[in-house]
Amino acid sequence: MFEIIRQPWPWYVAGPLIGLTVPALLLLGNKSFGISSSLRHICASCFPANIPFFNYNWKKEIWNLFFVAGILIGGIIAAQFLQNPEEIKISTETANYLAEKGISDKGTLVPADLFTWQNLFTIKGLLLMVVGGFLVGFGTRYAGGCTSGHSITGIANLQWPSLVATICFMVGGFIMANLILPYILNL
Repeated sequence: MFEIIRQPWPWYVAGPLIGLTVPALLLLGNKSFGISSSLRHICASCFPANIPFFNYNWKKEIWNLFFVAGILIGGIIAAQFLQNPEEIKISTETANYLAEKGISDKGTLVPADLFTWQNLFTIKGLLLMVVGGFLVGFGTRYAGGCTSGHSITGIANLQWPSLVATICFMVGGFIMANLILPYILNL
C-alpha cells in the first residue's frame, strides 16, 4: 500500500498537485500559498515587542503556522516510516563530477561529505550552510517572498513582480551551480 508513496512521483503528477494547492487555498479561505512569512508569524507570536515589523495581528495568519507544522510533521513521518530502501539514482555525469570534487555518491539526496555537523566547522561547510542559509533568508526577505510564494502563487495570480523574482531565482541558481559552487567545492 505504501509503495506508491515511497517512490518518487513523476513531475506531471506532483507538479499539478502542488499547483492545485494555490486555487484550493484561495477558494477555501482566501489565503495565499507561501512559507517564508511563517518565520515572521512565529517571531511575532513568541516575542511580543514594540518592533514595528512584528507588531501586527499574527493570529489572523495562524493557519500558516499549522500549515508549516504539517510540513514538518509530514517530513518526520516520511523520514521515519516511508523511506525508499533503494538508493537515489543520479546521472553518471553528476556522480563523476561530484567524485572529481571529492564528494562520494552514496545514493542520498544530501551528500554527507558536505552536510554534516563536522563539516559545519570547516570553511566549506561554513560557506555552504551558514552563509548560504543567511543569503537565502536575506534574499527571501529582499524579494518579498520565497520561491514557492512567487513562482507558484505569484505567477498563478499573474503578478509581474513574481515573474521577475522567479527569473532572478533561476539566473541566481544557474550562476551559483555553475560558477560559484565549483569554486567552493575546491576549497
